[in-house]
Amino acid sequence: MAAQHGRTTAAGSKAEAVRRVVTPAVDAAGLFLEDVVVTQAGKKSVVRITVDLPEDRVGSLDSDTLGDAARAISAALDADDVVPGAYTLETSTPGTSRPLTELRHFRRARGRLVTLQLRDGGAAAGRLVDVASDGAEGEDGTARLVLEDGTRVALADVRKGKIEVELKRLDEDNTDAGDARDDTTGTARHEEG
Repeated sequence: MAAQHGRTTAAGSKAEAVRRVVTPAVDAAGLFLEDVVVTQAGKKSVVRITVDLPEDRVGSLDSDTLGDAARAISAALDADDVVPGAYTLETSTPGTSRPLTELRHFRRARGRLVTLQLRDGGAAAGRLVDVASDGAEGEDGTARLVLEDGTRVALADVRKGKIEVELKRLDEDNTDAGDARDDTTGTARHEEG
């Protein structure tokens, strides 16, 4: 049991070291560093970096920006020997399958159809139009999720949310109002060694 805990701690500290090295590259690309996971695959390490647009942006991260970020991350890792030996770098976005559990996740989901699982066992669904935090906060001080139909749900009352993928979305006058694409979930791979 102690050996397994030691491996988990070592992987966690390696992920933190990678996070410190790649954060400036991700910041310079104007992106948010969502997650860093480092695992061992045989003699190689696998470094998985998840990036996203900042929470104040609406829309999807395009593949060109993701590719540019992956190259900058790779250069940062190559300049600092934080992952010794051979490694595979995988850079991706969270995609629409990510559970919405944090305030920033909901802010990024504005404009999307969402399903909310509430802590009391109930549910709410609809297009998320706003995450109100000034003047519309509840007495408990939590942000409110505002759905298109006017429903307001305290973020503290949400266990988790999920984005519903839309294949086609038209606005009132039948012009294309949104993109039918899912978020970029492609993986930029870099083999080292």
